[in-house]
Amino acid sequence: MVKMILSVVQVLLAVFLIAVVLLQEGKTAGMNGAISGGADTFLSKNKARSWDAKLARYTKWVAIVFVVLTLVLSLI
Repeated sequence: MVKMILSVVQVLLAVFLIAVVLLQEGKTAGMNGAISGGADTFLSKNKARSWDAKLARYTKWVAIVFVVLTLVLSLI
């Protein structure tokens, strides 16, 4: 019973981790805007950076929990 609940949690964490990684902006996106002359304002750049920073933080913590949960499931 516990193993099944942990397995469901692991699947949900995996889906969430995939979504968070896909929502992050690529590292080359800033270069494309500079070359094509994108009209980003100062405020929108800071907003994007803070959003990307939050997503990076979520990615880190969800990945850590996912790995720990995987280790726990392998020991059960």
